Amino acid sequence: MLAWLIPLIVVVVILVIIGIVYWAMYNSLIQLNVRVDEAWSDITVQLKRRADLIPNLIETVRGYASHERGVFEDVTKARAETVSAQSPGEASVAESHFQSALKSIFAVAEAYPQLQASQNFLRLQSDLVDTEDKIQAARRFYNGGVREYNTKIKQFPSNLVAGRLHYTAREFFEVPDAAAISEPPRVQF
Repeated sequence: MLAWLIPLIVVVVILVIIGIVYWAMYNSLIQLNVRVDEAWSDITVQLKRRADLIPNLIETVRGYASHERGVFEDVTKARAETVSAQSPGEASVAESHFQSALKSIFAVAEAYPQLQASQNFLRLQSDLVDTEDKIQAARRFYNGGVREYNTKIKQFPSNLVAGRLHYTAREFFEVPDAAAISEPPRVQF
């Protein structure tokens, strides 16, 4: 009677251990996936905040430099592209375009000393710098979460669980043209 009971207990214990390991890996994958989603949400919040500042900035600069129509159109188009980005890849491309357009508007602003002294412009400029810092922090947090998540789904044995549950690697938030953002827009006035 004991001859079959011991192998049965061993098999049950092994199945329980496998179940616990599977459960732990599943929960860690869920946790990392939610962390990446949260980080992406933080990025979109900051991008939206910046996009909300841009119309005010454009109107302030337009009051002084109304003949710079092309610059305003470029910034408006880049803002729309940033707001409509749905994935990290789209946001990366939009970010590159936006940084170029933003540099143009600050270049225009440099030619107008009265604008540089405007309290409204200085406040918008300060808010924009603060938002840019928050975007960079959110981007670092997102990329760190993606790194952890992608590592987890590729490591053994969690790759077995991830593969069965169709977890796939997430996309990093990388800017295609690193030179475009290597130096933030100059905002000295």
